[in-house]
Amino acid sequence: MKWSEEAWKASEDIYEKILQHPFVRGLADGTLPAEKFRFYIEQDALYLRQYFRVLSHIASRLDDISEAETFIKFASDGVAVEKALHGSFLKDDRQDEAFASPSCSLYTSTLLSQCLEPVEVEAAAVLPCFWIYQRVGEWIYASVGECMENPYSSWIQTYADKTFMESTERAIEICDRLAENASVEVRERMTKIFRYCARMEWLFWDSAWNLEAWKV
Repeated sequence: MKWSEEAWKASEDIYEKILQHPFVRGLADGTLPAEKFRFYIEQDALYLRQYFRVLSHIASRLDDISEAETFIKFASDGVAVEKALHGSFLKDDRQDEAFASPSCSLYTSTLLSQCLEPVEVEAAAVLPCFWIYQRVGEWIYASVGECMENPYSSWIQTYADKTFMESTERAIEICDRLAENASVEVRERMTKIFRYCARMEWLFWDSAWNLEAWKV
């Protein structure tokens, strides 16, 4: 069994809970309150500023030049796509005033802290953001298709897009290659961080659903 298959199996229960979350259900049927989606997009923009730095850092650690180039491309293409997507929903300057929520801070801190771990573990940490988003986008698209009446149709199409699927498959492929040459201990740590970051994905959407704020 490939490492990716083991990691997904170990985290599939979290993915199923994500599909049942009212935030994701609201995205699918278009009933998600606008203020909750706005909160999510603002936090996502803050999260991605750190996520793309982590992708670039992984690229700098990879021995295989083609894989390093792939992660650099993930970072550069992601910046462009996400900037366009966020720009379509954040049409004013309010995003400059946004402050990272507790969940957003926890997730980004988790990713940034992997810089001192083996590169295999750092790469496994960023994979849920690829894989879970791709699977969620694909699931929503299969459920509703190109429903242009859905106010969140552009978000759905971004993550259900063939290009994003190909990027996800490439990220999985690289992680599997890294796992093949890793020790049993490192491979287990890869699975552990993958599951942990899958939890962060659920928490991120739950944070937006509850309009999470700092209590002090």
